[in-house]
Amino acid sequence: MEKTPLVIINSPTATGKTELAVNLALEFGGEIISADSLQVYRYLDIGTAKPTMEQRRGIKHHLIDVVNPDEEYNAAVFAEQARTIIADLAGQKKPIFVVGGTGLYIRALLRGIIATPAVDENIRNHYRQLRDSRGKQHIYNLLQQRDADAAAQINPNDSVRVIRALEVLEQTGESITVKQKKHSFADCPYTTYKIGLKLDHEELKQRIIMRTDKMIADRLLDEVKNILRQGYSDELKPLQSLGYKQIIGFLRKEYNWDNAINLIKRDTWQYAKRQMTWFAADKEINWFGQDSWSEINKNVEKFWKDSNFIE
Repeated sequence: MEKTPLVIINSPTATGKTELAVNLALEFGGEIISADSLQVYRYLDIGTAKPTMEQRRGIKHHLIDVVNPDEEYNAAVFAEQARTIIADLAGQKKPIFVVGGTGLYIRALLRGIIATPAVDENIRNHYRQLRDSRGKQHIYNLLQQRDADAAAQINPNDSVRVIRALEVLEQTGESITVKQKKHSFADCPYTTYKIGLKLDHEELKQRIIMRTDKMIADRLLDEVKNILRQGYSDELKPLQSLGYKQIIGFLRKEYNWDNAINLIKRDTWQYAKRQMTWFAADKEINWFGQDSWSEINKNVEKFWKDSNFIE
């Protein structure tokens, strides 16, 4: 079966993915599929850095504003919906650009979801209690002792992934890394050209600071108040994400306004570093600097021509 070509633009937050994707889609007459776990939610606009309405009028964007904040959405749902859209666009010979920083969504689209056992709440609660009583480092040490390969791939502070690795080991007797390796040989229905945008750390830090300041100036506080005014709980998963969580903390009087803004900047930088680690592990990504538009454009044009999507 002939594989559908996709251009995938994936790199950390605030690196300029949206602008690049819009420019490429305009250049080649394509459409954009957002691979962002927060832009799927309606009403979360400023804090998720959605493409502007002007950008969306110029180029059709898919999988933005598809669910309300209290509706369930995950990588499996994304992959199913994205594959349907891709099939439709491929039938029209439209160049397809998949753009976003949610690495798990992109992996689910290309490879499907790794077959791990359903969550056993007893096991999960056991490790959560250990984490809460003895700390994140304790459960990470347990993982290092029992599954050094998995521990080497997980940030010690990422207790969610540490606990999941421990669960899988306990339930199956097999390392989650073994399952991931098996899964990596799954047949992918697409041929891809992956683009990453690389900035030095100081430049990226400055971009995060500037973008946070712009979000505040664009009235992120009012956006959060409006969402809560509609009756949505401040404990919903999307409202515990970057920007929203810190503003809600301010509204709860957990800290003052300046601290809230500084926390957004700090936590966004920490998130960007985790994204860098994730994407660095993908050896298929072609990395480009800020001033590489002509080179990127040339490579993308060759990809579409080789795929017979453009003359």
